[in-house]
Amino acid sequence: MADETAAWQSVLYEGFEIHVSPLAIEPPGAAQTIASAAAQSSRYTYLGYVCHPGADPHIPGHAVPFHADGEESFASRDEALHEAVHVGRSIVDGTHPDLTVLPLVTGGV
Repeated sequence: MADETAAWQSVLYEGFEIHVSPLAIEPPGAAQTIASAAAQSSRYTYLGYVCHPGADPHIPGHAVPFHADGEESFASRDEALHEAVHVGRSIVDGTHPDLTVLPLVTGGV
C-alpha cells in the first residue's frame, strides 16, 4: 500500500485517519548524487490513504488510497501536504468525484 521510505503524517477527521506523505519529485535524468538531491527537490507530490483508526492499510479493503493526479506538483512540501489532507477530507466527506469511504463503512473494517 504505502511507500516504505515515505515520511507519513496522519490527521484524525470525522472518525477516520487520513495518512499523507509529501514526496520530492526528481527531474527526469537527474544524477543520483547527494549534492544534487537537495537541488532537485524543488517540486513535490503526495501519496495518501484514508482508513479507520488502527486499521492495517496493507490488507485489501481496509484503506482508500489516493495520490496526486498525473503531472500535478506543488512548489513546497507544505503545499503538497495541505492538498493531500484536503483530498483526504473530501474522500471522507463524500465530495471527492471518484473515491469514497463507503466500502470501509459498509464492509465493517
